[in-house]
Order: sequence, then C-alpha cells, then structure tokens
Amino acid sequence: MVANRSVGTGLVASAVVSSWLWSTALLSAVLVAYQYGISGPFWRVPSAHTVLEIIKLRYGTLAHLSFTFLAVVNNLFNTINMILGASSAITYLFLTDYIHTFIILILCCYLTLKALTSPEVGSIGGLYDLVVEAQPNHVIDGNYQGSLLTMTSQQGIFFAIILLVSNFGAVIMDTGYFTKAFAASPEGVVPGYVIGGISYFSIPWALGTVMGMVALGLETTRAFPTYPRTMTSSEVTNGLALPYAAIAVAGKGGAVATLLMTFMAVTSTLSAQVIAVSSIVAFDVYRTYFNKSAGNKEVILWSRIGVVSFGLVAAGLTALFHYVGIDMGWTLYMIGVITCPGIFPLILSILWRKQSRVAVIASAYLGLATGLAVWLGTAHRFYGAVTVTSTGQTLPCMYGTVASAFSPLLYSVLITYLGPEDFDWTSLSKTSLAVKAEDEVSERIEDQAKSDGKTELSKKPQITEVNEGYEDASETTGRRWSRYALFWAIATFLGHWVLWPLPMYAAKFLFSKGLFVAWIVVAEIWFITVGA
Repeated sequence: MVANRSVGTGLVASAVVSSWLWSTALLSAVLVAYQYGISGPFWRVPSAHTVLEIIKLRYGTLAHLSFTFLAVVNNLFNTINMILGASSAITYLFLTDYIHTFIILILCCYLTLKALTSPEVGSIGGLYDLVVEAQPNHVIDGNYQGSLLTMTSQQGIFFAIILLVSNFGAVIMDTGYFTKAFAASPEGVVPGYVIGGISYFSIPWALGTVMGMVALGLETTRAFPTYPRTMTSSEVTNGLALPYAAIAVAGKGGAVATLLMTFMAVTSTLSAQVIAVSSIVAFDVYRTYFNKSAGNKEVILWSRIGVVSFGLVAAGLTALFHYVGIDMGWTLYMIGVITCPGIFPLILSILWRKQSRVAVIASAYLGLATGLAVWLGTAHRFYGAVTVTSTGQTLPCMYGTVASAFSPLLYSVLITYLGPEDFDWTSLSKTSLAVKAEDEVSERIEDQAKSDGKTELSKKPQITEVNEGYEDASETTGRRWSRYALFWAIATFLGHWVLWPLPMYAAKFLFSKGLFVAWIVVAEIWFITVGA
C-alpha cells in the first residue's frame, strides 16, 4: 500500500496503465468502434495512506464516514462493471503490475497485427475496403452521412462526454490512485502518471479501431463466429465484438489471446480495486475508529478481512446485476451518475481552505440526488418509461453524469459562502499517521544484530512507515513538481480532447483510404513504441 514512499517512475507508470486498463476498456473500445465507427475508439480513452485520512483530519468524523461510503460505492461499481464485461468474454471463450501489463500489451500487439495480415483482411487497405462494403448495413444515426468512416459523430461526442466525466470521477474517487501516489517517491509520481497516461491512450485506440473495424468488415462472412446471422444487440453490449473478431482472424489462437488478455486485465484492475477498499477498511475504519494504535500486524489482518469481504459483496452484486438483465454496456454508460458526486468536494478539500464542513458533506449527496433525478427524469422524458433499457441510453446517462459531477461544485460554493471556514494547512503536517512496527519485530532485529557480534545497541531499532521521501523533499521541489503536473494535465486534456479531435469533428469529412491507412499506422506505431 505504501512501500515506504520508494516506488519509482517505471513501476508507477506500469501500475497506472495496469489499473486503468480495465477489461471493460478493452472490450468497450471494440464495442464503440462497432457502434459509432472510427471515432469511437479515439474517445475510449486515472504520511497519508488514503486520501480519506485527509478528509478526517480536516472535517471530522461525519465527513470522513460520508466520503468513505462514496469511495467504497465507487470501487464497487467499478468492480461490477469490469466483472460483467470480463465474464461475458470468458464465458464465451471457455502477478504483478509489470507482468499483467506486459502480457496484455503483447497480446494486443499480436491481435492487431494478426488481424491486419490475416487472409480475411489482407492489409490496412483491405480492412478499409471491407468497412466500405459493410457500410450499407451500418448507417449510423448522427454520423456525417451516416458513415462509419468519419470523426463527425454525434453519438461519439456524447459518449466522449460521458467517458471524460465518469472516468474523472472514477479516478478521483478511487482511493487506489492516491495510494499509488502516496507509495511513490516524490520525483516518481508526476512522470510516472504522465508516462502511464500517454502509454494507456494508445491501447484502446489501436485495439479498438483495428478489431472494431474487423468486426464490422467480417461480420457477414463465413469467418465470423455468428455467421450467417449478425451479432445481436445483447452480444454487442456485452462486449463480444472483440472475441468474435479475434476468432474470425486468428481462430483458436484469437480465442486464447482474448481469454488471456481479458483475464489479465480483470485480475490486474480488480487487484487495484481490492487494495483500495482493503486500505479503507484497515486505515479508515479499523485504525481510525477501533484501534488508533494498531501496528503492522493488525493493519495487515484487517486489510485481508477487507479483501475477502469486498470480494464476496462485489461477486454477489455482480451476479444480481447479471440476472436482472444488466450488462457491461449499461454500467459503462451510467456509472458516472454514481461515481461523480464527490469529485469537486474532494478536490476543493485539497485546494480550497474556505470550503466548510457542511458544504463538503451536503454538496456530495445533493449532487448524487441531482444526478439520479436528472438521469431517471430524462430517461422517462425521451423514452416514455424508466426501464433498464431506457436508463442505459446515451442521452439520459450523459445528462445524469454531467449533473452528478458539476452540481456539487455549485452546491459547495453556495453553502460555503453562507458559512466559510479558514483551514490551516500546516495542521496536516503536524499529524502523524505512520504505522509503527510491532515490538516483536524490533526485538528480532535486535537479536539478529547481537548474533552478528553487536552485543549492545545504542538504540532499539524501529521500523516505521516514515514519510521520509516527502520530509526530505523541499517545499521548492514540491511546488516545481506541482507545476509540472498542472502543465501536463492541461497539455494532455487540450491535446487528446480538444486540439486533435474537435477540429476533425467540425470538418465533416469521410476518411479516404490513404488517411485511414495513416490513422491505423500512427495508432500502431504509438502503441508498439510508446505503449509497449
């Protein structure tokens, strides 16, 4: 969880990719390519131990319990979403962050390159021809000329908004990402997250574009597993376009590759979710309210209890969702309604000293209520009823997610204006949250030292989870890294979400064969060089 603040840039970057690379990301990247065309995969692109301890120190018990609940719900829905997607693929087909990520990258490379060189496709140009041939069967409402080969996609933009906001909420409210930052050395955090983000983008873009286009192009051929019929809407929303396309171009090898890739993705990201929740159980529940002096032994025990408990609850709820007809597509679209209300209250807790205790608690739950009301209300308004089908549609989910994310900002500012506080940031550095080693551990060290010929120790050694990295880092260094982080956050947002895609959306053009080939080549080069 903490690693004595010693994790370096490489492992941070790998852990970031590993945590972000949900099985849902792999499956839905192909799903949105199949549904929206070439624009879909582009948009498919997150001494404290948990950030909740900062909430406790600043606002007290009620706020801490409130955000603990919101964080666990976030992790729970993320987990359900991942298992629903992975289970469908694994049912049909049936370590460390470095290992998981490495295997996924190798398999993604294999599938995309195999697809482009397979006899069924032949080349990137051959894939373009297949998509053009399949176009009459896939006229996309809201796309320029209904084409699969355009970035001007209304549904694609709606999906982009949902994805941007909900993923922002999923990352901010997932204490696992803060745990990675707390565990890293100060100089490893920012470059690790920057490299991880740049690397991650290439994976769903390359995999989604190639395999999504393959699914579109080969769906009506004998190579496709569902031939002579096309995929049903249920198969599409369950993420089966990827395994079907993989089998079409690589046979049993494609099935095995998809199975391993999905398994690695789900186990990797689930481990991150489990660690996040177990850290909450250990530090924010047990050590905060039941045993303030708990040492390593007790913390590890309760972390394990958290792992088992969360696993049972998540598995049970996932099974329930499956049997009532909720699939990966539904959770993929609506998840932001649940995960986003705490975004701005939590951000303002770290950045704005005036935010009041009442504001941080009330704004999050008012935002959740607002998001749910907008989500269900728009589902009824547009589709005439509140059902699983209507609440999983794009517009209700988009409006609900945006309302859930941004209304708490308004609520917090208004409530704080009525009764602002003036928090002293220096009080955070005066509070020790370190976990001391057990006495027997220190005694074993002393015995070992004596056996090595050191008959007397001037001071009993203590193994502590001391935040040495942050204590050694000067205030100037911290500010410099903060500026770097802000620069890269703005640059990444403008580059990936504004300056690159939006002009292409506004241009209203269709991809020529030459541009399509260049698009795939750039995606593959980025993926193989930067991602791998």
